[in-house]
Amino acid sequence: MEEAAIIEQLILFGLSRQEAVIYLCLLQNEELTGYEVAKLTGISRSNVYNGLASLVEHGAAYVIEGTSSKYLAVALSEFCDNRIRYLRKAKERLVADGPRKNLPREGYITIEGYDHICDKIRHMLLGAEKRIYFSATGEFLEQWSEEIRELVRAQKKVVLISEDNREPFPEDAELKAGIIEYLVPEHFREPKEEEQQMDQIRLIIDSEYILTGTVTGKSSDTCLYSGQKNFVRVFKDAMRNEIALIRLKQGEQ
Repeated sequence: MEEAAIIEQLILFGLSRQEAVIYLCLLQNEELTGYEVAKLTGISRSNVYNGLASLVEHGAAYVIEGTSSKYLAVALSEFCDNRIRYLRKAKERLVADGPRKNLPREGYITIEGYDHICDKIRHMLLGAEKRIYFSATGEFLEQWSEEIRELVRAQKKVVLISEDNREPFPEDAELKAGIIEYLVPEHFREPKEEEQQMDQIRLIIDSEYILTGTVTGKSSDTCLYSGQKNFVRVFKDAMRNEIALIRLKQGEQ
């Protein structure tokens, strides 16, 4: 991974960009004084010392006392694990004591960007109480193996519809035994234009909430989320009809 990418990832763990640069410098070297860090990074000495003090406070660096103080990076895996553990505890406190905000059932919410769509899918899957219906390409369904595994182990009903006739989890005995899957025959699907690289997804949770739209892996992806009863019912009925057609076709073979 290039240095710029590493810095961007470190920022996600609560470091400022300047702190991330200093931490990366410590990771790449042995014990360093503030002066040496300033020389290697090009950051002013005053900002380096402020950054080093902050890294020590964040649990990303140790101070080695001596004639002149030196700094040693905490191992990357240890720092990340500690931050994740801290954030989990912070989440528990916030969820327990913070204000509650529930999405309106009757509205329609647009979720933009592939990463944000994936975040919503993950939250919906892990929040399912009884059942899920998930329609997408087999490749996209396979991205959610761990979340689906949790649902299977909790004995939730999991119905998967592979829109491209690709069987998901072909070698995973646990998942194969715990899910109901349907493969959409090729002649059931609408032909795609050559330049069109979109895959439609439909996810219904507990017959109450739906997420639908197209995913391409890009920031321009858009999905619609709603708990509007009639809207959910339309998509649920469409899925039922699709499953009935697939069953009918399977019975002909």
